[in-house]
Amino acid sequence: MDYEAVIGLETHVQLKTRSKMWCGCPNQYGAPPNTHVCPVCLALPGVLPVANEEALRLTLRTGLLLQCEIPARAKFDRKNYFYPDAPKNYQLTQYDQPSTRNGHVEFEFNGTLSRVRITRAHLEEDVGKSTHFERHSGVDFNRAGVPLLEIVTEPDLTSADQTHAYLNALKEILQYGGISDCDMEKGMVRCDVNVSVRPCGTQALGAKIEIKNMNSFSGVRRALEYEIPRQIAAVRRGEKLVQSTRRWDDVAGVTEEMRSKENAHDYRYLPEPDLMPFEPAQDWLDNERASLMELPLARKQRLMREYQLPAGDAEVLKNNRALGDYYEPIARLSKNPKLLANWIINNLQARLVEIMEKEKTEQASLGLEPDEMKFTGLADLKFKPSDLLDLVEMVARGALSSASGQTVLAEMVASGKAPSAIVQSMGLAQVSDAGAIETLCDQAIAQNPNPVADYKAGKEAALNALKGQVMKLSRGKANPAMVGEILQRKLRG
Repeated sequence: MDYEAVIGLETHVQLKTRSKMWCGCPNQYGAPPNTHVCPVCLALPGVLPVANEEALRLTLRTGLLLQCEIPARAKFDRKNYFYPDAPKNYQLTQYDQPSTRNGHVEFEFNGTLSRVRITRAHLEEDVGKSTHFERHSGVDFNRAGVPLLEIVTEPDLTSADQTHAYLNALKEILQYGGISDCDMEKGMVRCDVNVSVRPCGTQALGAKIEIKNMNSFSGVRRALEYEIPRQIAAVRRGEKLVQSTRRWDDVAGVTEEMRSKENAHDYRYLPEPDLMPFEPAQDWLDNERASLMELPLARKQRLMREYQLPAGDAEVLKNNRALGDYYEPIARLSKNPKLLANWIINNLQARLVEIMEKEKTEQASLGLEPDEMKFTGLADLKFKPSDLLDLVEMVARGALSSASGQTVLAEMVASGKAPSAIVQSMGLAQVSDAGAIETLCDQAIAQNPNPVADYKAGKEAALNALKGQVMKLSRGKANPAMVGEILQRKLRG
């Protein structure tokens, strides 16, 4: 009997706010332990929470980006449990009336579109961080009270690779929308993975196994690549799987049981008495809808449709939003948008990487930490975007060779001068005069009898050797396309 996996995710995303959810303490990573705390996030007696308006706005924005319904009324609840890193002994979250519900995410997988339903995206707070030493443990409450968004899917995923593709698509949407930086190394995205197996063609779900606190998308994929075959093998041996919680050991490459979980944990949810229900005003919702940006997948599809870009180029411009934003305004004016995209992706971006690596070395030598370093970006380029458009158009119409164009681009980056001025000062204009190129071709044919004989004997590759000689004679200025055409005509005649 064949079996299939059924997978659902609970993804916790740290919101991009300056302060915590209920107080004015900084929402900032990397500070010394217990330095970003106050009586509110330490849950000292008598304190009252005040909701962060920006966190509420980002929650609604996320709901709109994920095609969710926005209920007219949402409320906060106390989720009761006793852990050392939970200063209140409960977590403020949303239970039966969340801020958003019933949405979906569409993404590309195996050449087709997949859709995963979003059950809810609700707002809650983070807890502290426990660290265990040889003889004692410590708790850092800097993270306590940081706003989190928990995005819960329906069990619509069926494989490790599809799950990985969904997580990357979700991350792109959240970054595009300014919801979160999604920096995995700083713990801004964490996942709980629910997975079960069942005979193919059946509808009933198997025993749900939860893999807790995954902190990388690649780790989620590896954990599922282990866990799904493990469950299938167990069922085929006649074992009865029971609902349980497991952890992923990335070094050993295995999941390990933490505790069995025959029934859902009773967290004794109760409405938070110190916070009013959240009822978003219609004009607030209208403003958020009006300010929504295009989703990443929609942008890729439009770039391919409007500018006839290949999928690979559109993918790069989708993934690098700044690069895409640089490209589009000048692409609308370009006669050769495909060539323009090629130059931005393969040439301009390479120049920026070179500059960044040089700046990184220089700043490291000054003792700066990575978070303190600043690098030259698209906005810092000395030339105007329209100058790059002019350069590409010069190459497209044959006024400048591609190789000379690289030289011009390097000088544009260094000096900020217009391409036409650089071409004139460096004498790089491409020769497209048919008579001049014919003279150079005659000279190359006379000086290279062996490649000529090889070409006439049927060796097509010999033509490239002759073209190289013509380009050498012209010091790289001859129009390569014209050189090839004239050589072929002369040799076949």
